[in-house]
Amino acid sequence: MIDKKTDIMNCGRELFSSKGFKDTNVSEITKMAGIATGTFYNYYPSKDKLFMDIYLEENVKLKKNIMESMDLEADPINVMKEMMFMNLKGMRANPILKEWYNREVFNKIEQIYREENGLDYVDFLYDSFIEIVKKWQIEGKIRNDIDAEMIMAIFSALTNIDTHKEEVGFQYFPHVLDYLAEFTMKGLMDCYKNK
Repeated sequence: MIDKKTDIMNCGRELFSSKGFKDTNVSEITKMAGIATGTFYNYYPSKDKLFMDIYLEENVKLKKNIMESMDLEADPINVMKEMMFMNLKGMRANPILKEWYNREVFNKIEQIYREENGLDYVDFLYDSFIEIVKKWQIEGKIRNDIDAEMIMAIFSALTNIDTHKEEVGFQYFPHVLDYLAEFTMKGLMDCYKNK
């Protein structure tokens, strides 16, 4: 039973990577996995759910690699900028994670997934990074009058701005993102120091 689910996931990952979410269908996944189409639904209620499970798995891998490769003891501004740069680079390089930029597709999938699993189930933040934020707060490196979860939401908003680069303007976008990260971190650091 586990082997079939793993086969479905592996075949789905391969097809989503090569063809994209929209151009992949359940019958192709099951054909590649060597199972009947009806068998797919014993493991996944929809193609959307399979995709989100694969997306979340790929996202966790990327975040783990980023966290392991960074010097988390460095200056918070540099840590945040490096994390954002590595996250954007990693998402663009991974065909599954790259679907994040297809907002029409991704918003639909995410909505269905939330309905099936609850509002708080989908979390694209760095679970272990919140501990770094709390550590910075204790050490007085950043403000502690703002809840750590709210700071993580601010970081998430910075990451999400990447989906609006057309509105920002492609020629300005990398610098705008860099400045926003710097201004945000300075605001989180300087305001606290001046109290």
